[in-house]
Amino acid sequence: MTDVTCVFDADNYLGETPIWSAAEQALWWVNCEKPAALHRWAPATGAHESWPMPSRIGGFVPKAGGGLLVVLADGLYDFDVGNGGLTLRVKSCLPAEIKLHECHCDRRGRFWVGGYDHHFPADRSAAGASFYRLDGANLTPVIDRIAVANGLAFSPDGRTMYAASSPNRKVEAFDLDPESGAVANRRNFIELAADDKGHIDGATVDAAGGYWLAVVGVGELRRYRPDGALDRVVSLPFSNPTKPAFGGPDLGTLYVTSTKMMINPEMPGFDANGGLFALTPGEKGVAEIPLAAG
Repeated sequence: MTDVTCVFDADNYLGETPIWSAAEQALWWVNCEKPAALHRWAPATGAHESWPMPSRIGGFVPKAGGGLLVVLADGLYDFDVGNGGLTLRVKSCLPAEIKLHECHCDRRGRFWVGGYDHHFPADRSAAGASFYRLDGANLTPVIDRIAVANGLAFSPDGRTMYAASSPNRKVEAFDLDPESGAVANRRNFIELAADDKGHIDGATVDAAGGYWLAVVGVGELRRYRPDGALDRVVSLPFSNPTKPAFGGPDLGTLYVTSTKMMINPEMPGFDANGGLFALTPGEKGVAEIPLAAG
């Protein structure tokens, strides 16, 4: 049985987007809302810092030139870690009800971000968002019919992109052209069974190409092989994992954020949600690629 421990009592309402900084030997992540904030924690020293955000934060990526590109509900902002300043880079062109959300850089440092259609869940058919690729100063819609963007990850060789709209209960795979950023061959990668009480949330990949999915509501991480076969299930002592990320000096520690949202509150471990957790699964991760430009 894999030991899973709470390494930092973050008390997050909606912890998301953990990213390991090798240069700082620290983990960054966000609390999307209540309150919206960006966090940094150094395991070796226990030092923790947080920066409040002016609106809902969906995620961030490190930039090759230093600093971060932060995803707020209404646009992409350059964030200065030194003074906490935010500078608008790209204004969202989406209606106010569709907020920018899940994000990541592919293996070439190209930026991708998905949307969250807040008409859902009142309107179960709502899917007005997309996954967008940042092209210069423009967000280009690439994958449509997205209600709640999740599951975004890229294979170690950068030629497969994984993405999900959580209400569809499946993760799709796409062939990704590393040179152009074009996607093709949209297909089902994994699909949750009808009687599965879990829901698709964030994901990452390991160096062997395994896809690690946080299954929120049932307290599980599931590792899938590149062919979509379920390889392993890791039971967690908390019920609402949101996203895993590899970190530590050798990228051998898997960190997992969590949420206190009322998702299957009857499940064991519900009261333990909100913290930052860690485990050592045996696999190692792939180093983060920073945003190539800026």
